[in-house]
Formats: sequence, structure tokens, C-alpha cells
Amino acid sequence: QGENLLYCFEVAPMQPALTQVTQCRTEGSTRGLAAVPRLALDVMACEVLRVLQLTDTALVPISYLVPRKSMQDFHEDLFPDCVGTLPATSAQAWWAGDNQQVRRVSLHPARRPTETFTSSVIVDTWLRATHTGPTNTDANTDTDQSASGYSSPSSLASPSSATASLSASTGPSSGFASSPSQKSLQNILGPSSRFRHAQGRVLHRDTHLTNLRGLSLTTPGECDGFCANHQRVALPLLSAGGQIAVLEVLRARHGDPHSTGGCGVVTLPGSLPQLSKPGRQPDAAVPTIQNGAAVADLSWDPFDPRRLAVAGEDAKIQLWRIPEGGLQETLREPEAVLRGHTEKIYSIRFHPMASDLLVSSSYDMTVRIWDLSTGQEALRLQGHTDQIFSLAWSPDGKKLATVSKDARLRLYEPRHSTQPQQEGPGPEGARGARLVWVCGGDYLLVSGFDSRSERRILLYRAQALPDGPLSVLGLDVAPSTLLPFYDEDTSIVFLTGKGDTRVFLYEVTPEPPHFLECNSFTSSEPHKGFIFLPKTVCEVREVEFA
Repeated sequence: QGENLLYCFEVAPMQPALTQVTQCRTEGSTRGLAAVPRLALDVMACEVLRVLQLTDTALVPISYLVPRKSMQDFHEDLFPDCVGTLPATSAQAWWAGDNQQVRRVSLHPARRPTETFTSSVIVDTWLRATHTGPTNTDANTDTDQSASGYSSPSSLASPSSATASLSASTGPSSGFASSPSQKSLQNILGPSSRFRHAQGRVLHRDTHLTNLRGLSLTTPGECDGFCANHQRVALPLLSAGGQIAVLEVLRARHGDPHSTGGCGVVTLPGSLPQLSKPGRQPDAAVPTIQNGAAVADLSWDPFDPRRLAVAGEDAKIQLWRIPEGGLQETLREPEAVLRGHTEKIYSIRFHPMASDLLVSSSYDMTVRIWDLSTGQEALRLQGHTDQIFSLAWSPDGKKLATVSKDARLRLYEPRHSTQPQQEGPGPEGARGARLVWVCGGDYLLVSGFDSRSERRILLYRAQALPDGPLSVLGLDVAPSTLLPFYDEDTSIVFLTGKGDTRVFLYEVTPEPPHFLECNSFTSSEPHKGFIFLPKTVCEVREVEFA
């Protein structure tokens, strides 16, 4: 009472005795709860449970539905016979030792019982009723309980991927023996994520950097908007000449009084670790990097936290070295310039295993791998026929995957061939797409659009791209491409787009249904960029994992 969370557990006679199936957040605080009898459920809508919530001013039905392809048929696996409403014996017979059980009845709308029982106040009348048997009444006097006895304007749908069903038992059941209605509710609703209770929290405002002026919020869709490592953040500015501000960042403090514990904490927008100078930034101009051309993409070297690679709209990639202690004056001379692309560059990615290796994609429809130790192009990958939306190295660094506007996924092994090793169908929509390797590098997760501009995520086996996606999940309709960030330790993917306020969380599994929904996070303001920091900055003593 007084809470606004409703939990659903499975109870089993063996360990674990209690397993949480799902939870929902209600609009108002609970003053009382009651479960609707099974005979009142809307079985033709596959409603398996309905709870009535009493709030301060309303009675709110909360409905649990099991999605099925057909809503025209009665699904006996979901609705085994339940206890009827007629008494099995009389009070005198029970005192005399009669142990008959109440007769079970079908929930099928066409086989519903029509008999009713009314208990009389006068003892003599009640005794006569027990001898003559229950009174038969017209079927119309019995509530048509196969329809909705209570209207349920809002329902809490269980995971749409749940297809497991209960096996109907034909044998008798008594005492504590298992009956179909006691079967696992989790089997009905489908599996749930171990990390479904992960909470996203914005850290206290005294850890934020505010008054950031002149930010460029129009970076291309292939760019994350800015980039960060465990020491510093690089932010493109709107000023002419492709200027980039670099802000120094320190590691997270231990025992931060504003951090909160819990079962898995995700600190989300505004959650940079303790900054060297948090709070409101001065109005005065800060030293910047003068890139010379508008920024198309930028990335920190994962092995050298002082080296920043910047791809410009002038088809060049410039490497900048940040001095120890940060920028004290404007940088105008890059450490190196990589030339070779003939059109504007889409995106750049450092190799996850080897130093001095960088890959880039461009409007000239080539993917080039650069040796930064020599400043020269090492390899040019062929095979693309349209705009390259995204590219990603596999976790072991052996393979490179791309997704393009021509609705094709391509997989390369650069050390063996400049042509794709595999090709497969990608997202249908031509508005944009992103990809990331998941599940130990055996699978590829792609975010994109369908032909009706619905945002969706698709899962592929990396060794079977021609077979198409294993699973497709539609999320919502919005104009921005979903940016996926994958945490390999928990196998959770975070998805959000520029201009969004919501961050979707899903646990990705190799087994069906492949996507297990976790708590999403909603921010008060739309975000213009979204970056995950290295795991080494997480406050593990607060169970923070991202």
C-alpha cells in the first residue's frame, strides 16, 4: 500500500522458490489490490490475469495478456479448467466427514456452466435447498464472464516474443499435486532478463559541465556527435574552421556521496565521472583544435588517450596530439594528415587489438585501412555500391562488418581479401543504420528502419548473413537512427537516437526470443549526443556497470 510498483512472481516448490516474471509501474499509488476471478477473464483476448488496483480516486484494471497469433480460437493450453462456483457439499455433510471437491468447469465461452447457487438466511430454507440441489436459472442471469466483466482500457502486455505454452494435464489432481493452473507462469509469459531491474540515474548536478557554448549539433548521422575516453572529452564546435573543444576528465571518485547503490546502476546523460572543473564553465573562449574543415567524425585512440583522429568534410583524416595537462593554447598543426579518399568521409574506427590501425569509410564508396605509423593507406576494401551507413570491427579484430544504403550487410576479412567474405540482406529503410558486434562476436546487431520508417533492431549470425536476420524487433517511429552501445559483460545493448529522450535497454541472447527487455531510461530533455565511457571508470562498489 502506498507504492506504485506491481511485481509478478512465479512460485515453485523447488529452488529458486520465487522467481520474478515481470513488474509494472502504475500511475497512482496503491490503496488496495484484488485479483479478478478466472471466470471473469477475457479468455478470447488471451487474458491470463487481471488485477484491480484501488487508488485514491479510481479503480484501475491491470490486465496481463499472452500474445498469440490467433485471437479467434480458445487456447486450452492457457486456460485449463478452473474451480466452479457450486458447493461440493453441505455444512452438515462436511461435519459428518464428506470431503468432496468443488467441480472444475471449463473457461471455454461455449461450455460455461449456467447453474448458480444462492445461500438462504433462514436455516430451514437452506436445508431444503441442500436436499433438492442447486437452483437452475436462465443462462442470461449468469454474468457473461467470457466477455470483459470489467473493462480494461489499458493493459500490460507480456513480452511479445512469448510463445511457450502450458501442457494440459488430463489426470486428476488433488491436494498439492501439480495441476495445469499451477504450471509456470514464466513459461507462459516467456523468459525475462537477469538485468531487467537495471536503473538509469542521472548523477548530481555538481558533477555536470554546464554553459557549454557554440556546440555543433549538426554532425552527420554516421557520427555519434562527440567522443570521450577516461581522460578527456572532444566536442565539435559550430565555429568556422572545424574547431573542437577538448575538456579534461578525471576518473570517478570512490565513495561519491551522490552515487546510489542498487541492483545494477547505469549512470546516464550527465553522468561523466568527476570532472577536473565541474559546474558552470566560464564565458571566456577556451583553447581549441583548429581542424580546418567541418568535422564529419572523430575518435580517440583506445591505446593512446592523447591522440585524437578527426575526419573532415575535406576528405582528409587528421591526427592530433593533446599535450599533457590538456589544451593550454589553440592547436593548429596536426601530428599527421591521411590523404586518399576523394569524397567526404562518413566515419572512422580504430582497431580494437592492434595499435596504429584505423579504418574509414567515405562517399567515394570505399573503405580504407590506414597504417598510422607510416601515415599511408594499407588496404582498400571494395564491393560497396551505395552510401556506407556504419562499420565495426569484430571484438577479436579479425573481421570488419558494414551496412549500406543499398540494404546490404557485408563482412570482410581484410587480411585475406579486399572483397566481402559474406553478404546478406540489411534493413529495408534508406534513412540510416548502425551495427555492433554482440554475444562474443558471433552475432551482429543492426539498428535501422523498415519501409514504413519504423525503427527496429535485427540480429544476425555472423557466419550466416545470407540467411537473413534471426530476429527482428520493432521499437517505435522516429526520424533519428538508433545508436547502439553494447556492454559485453552483461550482454545488454543500449539504444537511443539524437533528439530522443528515451534510452532502450535489451539483453541480447543467442537463444530465442533473442531480445529481453529491461527497464528503459527517460531523460527530461532530448539529448544531442550519447557516449559510453570505458568500463574502467565504473564505480563497481556501487554495482555500476555502465
